Amino acid sequence: MAYIEWIELETFFSGYLLIYAVIYLVASYLPVTNFVKTRALPKLPLAYALIGTVYLGLQLKNGYPGYHINQVVADIQFPYLKIWGLLSVFFWIPILHKKAVFSMLHSLVFFIMLLASFFSQLFPPSAGNDMAGNNMKIYSVSILLNITALILVIFISYLVVRFKKQNRVTHI
Repeated sequence: MAYIEWIELETFFSGYLLIYAVIYLVASYLPVTNFVKTRALPKLPLAYALIGTVYLGLQLKNGYPGYHINQVVADIQFPYLKIWGLLSVFFWIPILHKKAVFSMLHSLVFFIMLLASFFSQLFPPSAGNDMAGNNMKIYSVSILLNITALILVIFISYLVVRFKKQNRVTHI
């Protein structure tokens, strides 16, 4: 059960750091990519908040089928990490999502855990390298999940802006 909880945490939160770094570097060093600088970079914390909301939904789904709160709390293997992961929902608050560095620091905890797990499997080499391969698969899924969330947030924000412009034009 503890390994499943660890996989959930890493799948949702560890890949964000790489996505943040790549988009930040592209926005900083390539002047041609105004879209990345004006649209994608500011939406990163919102995408992270969306990931946190989906994680919250998964936790609510897992705890739903008639469990008592005492049983749910007793079954949690990583309570501090789960609480830390659930704090990502607060990036919906405008003050927090205006500073993208906070979401990066939040994700850094999970990225460091993934690196520690990966390197603990390499030095000294364990009986099998299945854990290292699993860690890479988890990280790959996390990156895809975070990219999907970012694309979804950018698309929704585009639709909202377009809808507002359309309403403004029709009411004039």
